[in-house]
Amino acid sequence: MTADRRAALFDMDGTLVDSTYLHAVTWWEAFRQAGHRVPTAAIHRTVGMGADHLIGHLLGPDRDREGDAAISAAHKTLFAEYWSRLAPLEGAAELLRACAGRGWTVVLASSAGGGELSAMRAALDAEDALTAVTGADDVESSKPSPDLVEQALAQARTEPDRAVFVGDTVWDMKAGARAGVPCVGVLTGGYGRDELLDAGAQEVYEGPAALLARLESSLLK
Repeated sequence: MTADRRAALFDMDGTLVDSTYLHAVTWWEAFRQAGHRVPTAAIHRTVGMGADHLIGHLLGPDRDREGDAAISAAHKTLFAEYWSRLAPLEGAAELLRACAGRGWTVVLASSAGGGELSAMRAALDAEDALTAVTGADDVESSKPSPDLVEQALAQARTEPDRAVFVGDTVWDMKAGARAGVPCVGVLTGGYGRDELLDAGAQEVYEGPAALLARLESSLLK
């Protein structure tokens, strides 16, 4: 570990890339194809979890688990149709560059993996600001487990109290809190301010542009 190294850790889906509701719709269709009627409102509340947690959370422990892989694969296929149209949220790339310019080690910590993660990185177009990227393929369990945040800390070579984790869901806040990392929430994933604060956020902003505008008075100062 490097004692004076500070790390800014960022979720991607809904935090930097405008993808939350695309996930809700494509998960809805994936469940429908498998014969499950799951309301999109319920699905939205789970976006931010990895598939390893999301399916069980929505269908319950008594489901036929043999169908999980097919549902997850269907979601990946459906969401891939949007890859070329993914767009960053306002101020997202500029926020990463501003953090890097202020001496933060910038690491992405996303529940996505493989081609999906690559597509979001391409949409974000801020590779010059990044030190490392960790995704679902790098850990055994996704958010709200702390594994992704802990892996991002390891890649940044710093300690939890020298890092800040920025995310848009209660699952991000729970993962960060379980890893001992101070959390900043943004409202671009559809969760309310109080929900994010109750889940562990110390600060909440409207979105990346609002955080960027108030960077010098935030945890990322």
